[in-house]
Amino acid sequence: MGGQACVLYGAAEFSRDLDLALLPDPANLDRLQAALADLDAEVIAVPPFSLKLLNEGLAVHFRCRQPEVAGLRIDVMAQMRGVSPFPELWERRTTFAFEDETLEVLALPDLVAAKKTQRDKDWPMIRRLVDVNYLSHRDEPTPERSLFWLRELRSPELLVEAARAHADLLEKMAGERPLLKLASSESLANGVLERALRDEEDSERRRDAAYWKPLREHLERLRREARKA
Repeated sequence: MGGQACVLYGAAEFSRDLDLALLPDPANLDRLQAALADLDAEVIAVPPFSLKLLNEGLAVHFRCRQPEVAGLRIDVMAQMRGVSPFPELWERRTTFAFEDETLEVLALPDLVAAKKTQRDKDWPMIRRLVDVNYLSHRDEPTPERSLFWLRELRSPELLVEAARAHADLLEKMAGERPLLKLASSESLANGVLERALRDEEDSERRRDAAYWKPLREHLERLRREARKA
């Protein structure tokens, strides 16, 4: 669900870490623990590996020591802001098939939703993910793709192009994304659309900060408890 997924979707060239979305049930946790044992992976930092803490929205971080993957960091989450529960994610996942394995990856709309954080590095990645999808498929639109592009495109020029090509959907989408009313050549030329996109990003960053505020306080309590132990 992280950088490796972005690589598979053609929006990144390299990622050092592996981010996993986990079905939070005890049997699945046992399977994950067995896989982590094969990698000789240990928990780093706080919090500890706990189903309760995963269900509260915290991420658990591991570092692998098995020689073939030595140093690889694996981050595991079960709950994410603005992202559907795992069963829904699994139903609409994307499967990438290779010669000797398959990889199950968040569907592109879900990956974009997961990337809407307060971290600076995530917003250029969102832009690249949606741009790549649009440029690859704009000549073969489907209703699902068209709605996704209007909902998520962040490059002003491409958003104006998509709005012109799918004008029949604008009224339906404007209530969900008000800045679509500004997706015109005039607003592009005078910078109004670009400013609206920045404001939209800033609003998402603030929502993410508000979401994480109690979780960060929870992490700090766990750190204090770990230091006392």
